[in-house]
Amino acid sequence: MTVEVDRERCAGTGGCVFAAPGVFDQNPEDGRVVVLDPEPGPALRDEVREAAEVCPVQAIRLSA
Repeated sequence: MTVEVDRERCAGTGGCVFAAPGVFDQNPEDGRVVVLDPEPGPALRDEVREAAEVCPVQAIRLSA
């Protein structure tokens, strides 16, 4: 799985960070998403999918 984000689209709500804190963080300056692990392992896939689902502006894209 590969994680990509659209930082311009990000609303900075932080749902992704709560869902998958090992994969996402927020930039302290603007609150927008930062990807910590662009290729998370199988153990994190459910959390990453949840993060993408809870994003209110669909700024997270996942690919196989």
